[in-house]
Parts: sequence; C-alpha cells; structure tokens
Amino acid sequence: MAADARNHVTDGDRSGRAAQGPAPALRRVDAGLASFGAPAWHAGAPPADPPADPRPADGDASGEVCAAAPALVLLPEAAGPREAVSRLRAHGCWYPSAGADGAEVAFICDRGGVPQLWAGPVNSAEVRLLDSSPDPVTEVSWSPDGRWIAYTTAPGGGEHSRVLCVRPDGTGRRVLAGADPGSTAYLGCWSHDGACLAVTVTAPPARAPGDPRGRKRADRGPAGSPLDGSPPPAGWADRGGHATLLGASSYDAGTWHGPAAATGTVTGATSGAPLEDTAAAATTVRPDGGLSVYLLDPDGMTSPALLTTETHAATLRACDLSRDGSLVLLRRGPRGRREAVVRRTDDARATFALPVADGDPWIGRFSPDARTLWLRSNADREYAALLAVVLDADGRPEGASHDLLEAPHHTWVVAEREGCDLELLAMAHDGRTAALAWNSRGASALELVETFPALQGVPAAQAPDRTGPARPVPLPHEVVTRVTAAGAGRLLLALSGSQRRPGVWWAHEGVSLLRTPWSSKDEDAVPPGRPPVRPVPLRLTARDGLSLSGWYYRAPGRPSSVPAPCVIHLHGGPEEQERPVLHPLYHELTGRGLDVFAPDVRGSSGHGRSFVDADLGAGRFAALDDVADCAAHVVTTGLADPTRLAVMGRSYGGYLTFASLVWHPELFRTGVAVCGMSDLLTFFAATEPWLAESAAHKYGHPDRDRELLRSLSPMTRVDALRVPVLAVHGEHDTNVPPEESRQFVRAARERGLAAELLTLRDEGHDFLRADNRRLFRRAAADWMERHLLL
Repeated sequence: MAADARNHVTDGDRSGRAAQGPAPALRRVDAGLASFGAPAWHAGAPPADPPADPRPADGDASGEVCAAAPALVLLPEAAGPREAVSRLRAHGCWYPSAGADGAEVAFICDRGGVPQLWAGPVNSAEVRLLDSSPDPVTEVSWSPDGRWIAYTTAPGGGEHSRVLCVRPDGTGRRVLAGADPGSTAYLGCWSHDGACLAVTVTAPPARAPGDPRGRKRADRGPAGSPLDGSPPPAGWADRGGHATLLGASSYDAGTWHGPAAATGTVTGATSGAPLEDTAAAATTVRPDGGLSVYLLDPDGMTSPALLTTETHAATLRACDLSRDGSLVLLRRGPRGRREAVVRRTDDARATFALPVADGDPWIGRFSPDARTLWLRSNADREYAALLAVVLDADGRPEGASHDLLEAPHHTWVVAEREGCDLELLAMAHDGRTAALAWNSRGASALELVETFPALQGVPAAQAPDRTGPARPVPLPHEVVTRVTAAGAGRLLLALSGSQRRPGVWWAHEGVSLLRTPWSSKDEDAVPPGRPPVRPVPLRLTARDGLSLSGWYYRAPGRPSSVPAPCVIHLHGGPEEQERPVLHPLYHELTGRGLDVFAPDVRGSSGHGRSFVDADLGAGRFAALDDVADCAAHVVTTGLADPTRLAVMGRSYGGYLTFASLVWHPELFRTGVAVCGMSDLLTFFAATEPWLAESAAHKYGHPDRDRELLRSLSPMTRVDALRVPVLAVHGEHDTNVPPEESRQFVRAARERGLAAELLTLRDEGHDFLRADNRRLFRRAAADWMERHLLL
C-alpha cells in the first residue's frame, strides 16, 4: 500500500500562515471557558513568566491531564471531484448539518463507496466532496458562524475516531483531536458564536498508588458541595453503573453510584442523611480509561480549555453551552443510566443533574437566556418526554436547596405521548421552536412546538403549559434519524424507510418536505426488477407473559399458506430497536427465498424503560428464552418451517446467536454471528475501557459477578453446539475484539462441526465500506441458502 499522505503536514494553509508542523502537547490548560482565548503556548517559545494556574496543585488539575490536551495538526487538502469516480447506483445521505443561513448543508454520503463528507445547496444537485480520504465519516457539525465544518472519522475503519475541521470550500483541513495512534476523540457542541468546539478525548490512564506516571485516581468537587467526596445523600441508589455526577475538573467515576431512576421526584432524588460510603462495592471494571472534554479553537490561535475529566467513564459529551459561556450541559453515564449534568465553567461546580434517556446523544438545549433547560428525559417515567427545568442565574434549579438534585417544583413535563418515546429533540437557532420526533412502535411522528421562557418563581403546579400547540409534520417515509435547524424557519431531516435508502429532506415554515436533489430517489433504492419487501408487524407473548414484537419480511412469490425457511435476525445493543427501514441484508435474504423475522427481545428500546431493564444481570437468561419463543411463534402461526430455521445477529445480536445455538441447539439448523461476544469474561478483559464500564451495568461486573458472566457465556456451553456456524468480524473491531469469533469457531472445529470465519479488512465494529458490506451480505446469504434450502 502506498504511503499515506494524510498524516503529512503542509507547508502552510490557504491563509498564508506558515505551518509549524505537528503542534506539541500544551504545557498547561486554563481551567474553564472564562479563560478561553488565551494565546496558545508553543514548546519552543514559552512565556518567560507564565500566569499562575488557579487550580489546586495536585491530581489532574496540576497538569497531568494537560499532557493529553489535543494538538492541532494541519493536513493536506483532500477535496475531491464533485461526482464520485465509481458512483453507487443507490447511495445514502445522512447526518445533515446546515450552514449559518441554512442555504447549504454538510452531510455524510456513501456515493463513492465509503461514508465521506460532502456539502452543497439544499435546492441544487451541485455538491462537492470535502474530504476524499478513505477513512469513514461518522458525525458532522457546521459552526454557527459558518467558517468551519467539524467532523469525526474512523481511521482505517476501526473504532478509534478523531475530530477534524475543514473550511466549506475544502481548504484548511486539520485534525483537532485524536491524531495520536490509539487515541479517540468525538464531537461535542459549538459555542454559539462559533469560536470554539467542544471535543471529548480519551484521557491518560489512572495510576496505581505510588506510580509516578499517569494521573491520580480522583479529585473531589468543591468543598461543601454534594460532590466534594463525601458519601452520597440518602435516596441515592445503585443504578447498576459506576458513573457519577460531575464534580471538579476530575474525579473517579468508579467510586460513585448514580441517582435513583425509579423512585423519588422527577429530578431523581430527595435529600437526607448520608449513606455509608460504598466506594469499595463500586469497584471499576477496568483499571485504565477515562474521558476529558476540551474546548478547542479550530484556528489554533488559543490554547485548549479543559472543561472536565472523568476516570473510568462510560461516556461524556458536551451537548450545549449557554450563550454567555457560563454553563455547559453534559451527557454522561453508562448505557441505560445516562444523566444530564449542568455545570458552571468558571468554578467547575455541578449545579443540576437529571436522568435522561438513551439513544440520540443530543439530549437538550438551554434557552437563549439560560434560565430554562429543555431536556429529553425519562426520569421517573416509562417513556421519554420533553421536560423543562427552570434555572437561576447560577445554573441551579430555581429555589433549590443545597442538594443539587432537589428541585421538583421547577421541573415539569411539557410534551409527552402515551406509549411513545421522545427520541429526537432539536431547537431552532433562536431557541423558540422545538422539533420533536416520537417513536411510535418503531415508526416516527414529527411535530413542531413553540417554546416560551419559563416563569421564574412560579411552581410547576401553577405554571401554564410552556409550549404552544403541536403542529404535526407529515413524513414521506417511516423513520426520522436526525432533525436539525437550518436557518430561520427551516428544518433539515434525515429520513429512512422500508422502500428507500437514507436521504435528507428540508422544510420551510413547517410546510411539506422536499427531498434534496442530491439524495437518491425512491426508485433507485434497489436494482430494478425486485422491489423491497415491506415488513409487517408481529406480536407475541413470551413464556413468562412479557409482550414481544418484531417485523416480518416475507420472501416474494411464496403463498402465505406455505411455511418458509426463516432467519431469526437479532439486532445489537441490546438497547437498539428494529425499525421498518430498508435493510440490504434482508433484501438479499428474501431474494434467496428466505423469510426474515426481526424481533425486539427484552432489553430493546422503544418499548418503555421497564422493557429495556428486563434483561439486566440474570434477566439475560430470559432474553435467551425470548429468541426461542420468537422462533416458536413463527412456526405455530404457520409462517415458518420448523425444520428450516436459522438464527443470525450483529454485536449483541451476535452474542445472542452464539448463545441460542448452544442454549437451544434443537431449534436451528445453522447460525451467522457478526461481531458477537462468545465469552463475556474475555470480552471485558479486551474491550475498550469505556465500553467495559457501560457493559457492566447490562451484563454484570467481571469481578463481583464472575460466575454469572461465566454462566451467560456461550463458550461455557459450547459442547452443546450441534450445527454449522459462520462468524463474521471486522479486523479492527476493538469494541468486540475478533478473538471472540475466533475462539468460538476454533471450538466448533475441534468438535468436528463445520465452522468458518470471515474477517473483513479495514472494518471495525460497524461495516462501513460498500464493497465489504456487499461481501458480507452475499457470504451470509450463501451460507443460509446452503444450509436451509438443501
């Protein structure tokens, strides 16, 4: 392979400034946003008398974390031709982000065979490729001032990502964070003036006692605050994870329990006497890992500003900054136990926390005056709704006591739908209109509401509805995947459906949606001659009485009275959800004469919080029974042939595939496991630290729950395997390392069974390149056809 020019440094950018080569790690970072704008310090010319660091001289604040401050690296220009050299017939466009006036859009498109960064007008097909490098793009965000487009890429297709910026004309491309091999960075929010971008980066590993390397295990919050290191107050309960509310610039997420989710007020807890210190019981999953949030200047003229650092963090993202920069809204915590945290940027004090829903990471926004916080939250609820929180001038709930979690009179539900999750929340640039996307049994419903400033000092019981009447927006396809503002009165939507590829639509003042000319047409979704199968919903009852559901895809040309060979396909997560969208894999399988049933077993999202939590810990044994119950249902209803059933899934669905083949060996003739875990203990030992912290809540702790994890691991029961198995894995997968597939295939072969492993080059946990996706689909369909249609 030719030398990779992407890591070279140019002699200068288009502005005429000479490039200095890769910037060294900064020697210090100012403590908060108030100091953002201080000149950057260059290693070759430090100031003679650097100003004193206002933070304490120990722990992370002393500068040990500052060594991880992202260094800006200039890159060669990589803008490509307007048309891809070998354009896909049916391409997808998604993740739109609009320019300052809404006339142009940056978006991700795979028309060249790999997800890349493109931009163009909303009403013209004249689009331009801004980055022609082969690294897949995963997120996009155009700065509010229109000068920069920030985006996240996955070098080599793996799981380690980096954040870049480029000008709208394709010049000035640079890495903002994640340039070092093995490091990871992802996007946060822009400041409202576009001067800086919040970015999350991996932090240095915590050091053991007496080890001079790395950083100390934890710093505490401000003295006297609820986060100063004292035990949590009564009313807090272990929600299964090891992440906690933010305190000072750094603390150890492994030594805290999160606020209770199922009891107390809508804000999470009530005050009371302190509990016993439970740090020993809340041991961290892995000794390494950690996340930091920095504010970065894309121009490279000012030093990064450190907002917060967490050791042993599961996730951490800056979702919004108040317009004056005094408050930041953070999303943090493990899967199933996310939290919104408001903190001040001048003194690093957390002022408010509330449980929020999983799913889309952009959980909320401040009002223009920062006196109201709008959140997508399922606190004390089965389904997520739109909540409003009244804040005082310091970012605390209006009228709250010393307990930052006690503010029930100033948090209330302003928009909800029975049996539906609010899965996407977007605010107009002026903060006066909200777009709400509701998940109704897998399909989306979109509505616009006018928001009004909350009334300070007025209890919720006396406060009027703080949104205007909802205005529904008709959708041309079933599922909304992203909503974003695009200038005054204009919205951009990313849509998917059962009959088309992902595309971008725009609407002005809530009128009917118009497809952007560069999104593919519906009729180009698949090659001509065989239209996509439109799925039908199926509902069933599990053996313990829990209601289950899914989508059934009937292969064309077979009479409904004839039982068919059927593939039970299991999604990942486990918190993902089957949606009625076009799945090229399902299209391939149905084209081979195979039916597909794609159920939501317990643990899936979209069915309420209790359903998501029904598979926690030992509840996973019931999830394995759900797979068998789904297979039994399609057989007893006459849809499927009981002698020609197969099971297949990706990620967590891959784990369920391995497990179903050894727990229910009599049901299936074969299985295809994609990026699945085969041994939960080896998975915890080798996965990314942040994922280990998050997964412990779902599966069990690798130390305390070791026997449970062993019992749940397919490798423990591999002697029960009776049928052939195909495993598929990306070579750069660090979420579920490829050894998980290798060891299961090796064990199957040792027992005399047919077993194969397909390893996809330049792919990670998700298969992003068109040629690899095509290879995977055909290999899986060939395998199923060989073992089910004989």
